[in-house]
Formats: sequence, C-alpha cells, structure tokens
Amino acid sequence: MEPEQLESGHESGLPVAREDYSRPLWIGVATTLFVFFIEVIGGYVSGSLSLLSDAGHMVIDASSLLLSLSAIQAARSLPTRQRSYGLHRAGIFAAFLNGLLLVGVSIWILYVAYQRVLSPHEVESTVMLIIAVAGLVANVAVAYCLHGSRDLNIRGAFLHVVGDALSSIAVVLAALWIMATGQVIADPILSAVIGVVILVSALGVLRESTEVLFQFAPRDLDPDEVIREMMAVPGVLGVHDLHIWSLSSSIRVMDAHVYSCEQDVRGNERIKHEIKQRLERFRIYHSTLEFECEECRNGGDQGCMLTRGEL
Repeated sequence: MEPEQLESGHESGLPVAREDYSRPLWIGVATTLFVFFIEVIGGYVSGSLSLLSDAGHMVIDASSLLLSLSAIQAARSLPTRQRSYGLHRAGIFAAFLNGLLLVGVSIWILYVAYQRVLSPHEVESTVMLIIAVAGLVANVAVAYCLHGSRDLNIRGAFLHVVGDALSSIAVVLAALWIMATGQVIADPILSAVIGVVILVSALGVLRESTEVLFQFAPRDLDPDEVIREMMAVPGVLGVHDLHIWSLSSSIRVMDAHVYSCEQDVRGNERIKHEIKQRLERFRIYHSTLEFECEECRNGGDQGCMLTRGEL
C-alpha cells in the first residue's frame, strides 16, 4: 500500500517551488548529446585532445542534466506520512552527484593533457575550429536558458553547461593558435586549463550541497542576528536551542525554544505571529517555535537534548 499523502498547503507548510526548468533541461540534454557526437567525430578526424576531452565532458553533462530533471520530478511529489518533507532534498543530492562527476571529468582531462604534453600529436586545426565554434554556440544557448536560478540543482546543471562553453572557447583558442603557429602543444595546455576551471566549479558545488545535506546553517545567514531579531519582539525573554537549516536551495527551516513572559495562549500566539513575520526577512517561511515559561528557564529544560550533546 502506498503511504498516505498529506494535503498540500497548511499541513506541509512548505512553499512550492516557482521555477520550472524542465523544458530548458530537456533542450540541454538533446543539444549536449548532439554536440557530443560531432565532437567525437571531429576529435577523431582532427586528432584534437581538446575536442575529445570536451566530448567526454558532454557525456557527463548529459547525465547530470538528466539527474537534474529526475530531481525536479521527485521534488514535486507530495509529502506523505513517512516522508513528511516530501523529496525536496532530491535536487541537493543530484547537485552532489553532479559535483562528483565534474571532479572525475576534470581529473581525467588533466591526466590526458599531461600525457599529450609529454608526447604531442598532430592536429587538424581547421576541423577542430569548426567543431569548437559549433559546440560553443550550442552551449551558450543552453546556458542562457538555465542562468539566474537560485536552485542549487539547476545551478549545478548550469555550471556543467558553462564548463562546456569554457571548454569550447579553449578549443577555439587552441585551434587558432595552432593555425597561426603550428605549435600543437597548445591543445593539451588549454585542455589542462579547462580541467582546472571545471575542478574549481565542482568543488564549489560539492561544498554547498554537502552543507545542505549535513544541515548546516545557510552561509548568508547569521544565527546570532536571527536571535537578536526574535529577542526584539515584545514579550520574548530569551531564545535557545535554535536550529536553522536548508531543506533545499530555496526552502529554509527553523526551530527554536522561546522564553515568554506571557501567561496565556493568546499572548504567545501574538508573539509567535510577530516572530514569524520577522523571520521572513531571512527568507525563513517554515518555523516551529516552542514556548517556555520563566520557571522552565530557571530550572533548566530537560527537553533540549541536542544542546547537551545527547541523542
């Protein structure tokens, strides 16, 4: 039996993502595979390492774009009793896998470039230039469709395409240099530059996705500032056991214990409403607040297990 789905809206309390990059991603997959085939043929005919390494990059990129598409579909699934947050983390996991794939590609490019520096190969620069320009045009078009998203999953896919565009630029430069000077060593040298650029981008995606998976506080958010904002609400005596994390690139979640001077439910509801309004300044739209009295503050809270290092 399938797990019972929760109704969307108030129960889940999670905003629905407004960005839909499915169509650009599908276009990206088709374009990437097309460029892959022409680069394999062009690399074989011209003997260019830049084209062949970029073709290998294209295969990984097509896989990463498909991963991003799968993540988008998974994130649209409704929450269930067992999966109360739905599958919003699917996009982050896809970004993490994309980062790992990029690291592997960059290491391969650097290794083969090193081998070519030691043993240069003849290159047909005219064919190399034509194929590289075609690949550059295709990559720029796809990158334009994906740019501007704050979603980490889409940003990972965007970085893949940008990496391809940089690869194509490097191949174009290498082809022009070889045509002008006959120095074929430009091919592996610029391939190595491609590898370094891809590696740096990949490490950035891995760092950000890992921070989300380990539920670190967002980098652009200061928890102390959040506490100060909450303390500014009339009736709040203290805040502790604060936890802020990202469910996905666009959804932030927070829970905290609040010491209140109010003695009735209505007073605490007023405080809760104002706190939630102030939290929107930090793009926190899903929060859980537990109110405690002054006696709890003086006597210590046995329920705050994480602050005492207990699980």
